[in-house]
Amino acid sequence: MEPGASVAEVARVHRLNANQVFKFRREFQRGELIESCAALLPVTVAAPIELKSEVADQRREPTPSNSGAIHIELPGRAMISVESGADDSLVRAVLESLRK
Repeated sequence: MEPGASVAEVARVHRLNANQVFKFRREFQRGELIESCAALLPVTVAAPIELKSEVADQRREPTPSNSGAIHIELPGRAMISVESGADDSLVRAVLESLRK
């Protein structure tokens, strides 16, 4: 949104697709995003932590899994874990409460 800023450059620096940045920008201009949540935040993807017994069990019998989890850490504020199947309205309420 800054004068002279290049969407392609912003996207590249943050390792995003330029179309995502265009979409965020358009939503912000329409008033669909509020300024406090319209920032790009750094994200770290960490390898899953597996117990040795879990690894051994997985090697014996490979089964497809639809489970998953997202762990969000806001240093000094909160650690949030969202498991597969979590109620989306509850997750939204929890995340909205952190903005206050």
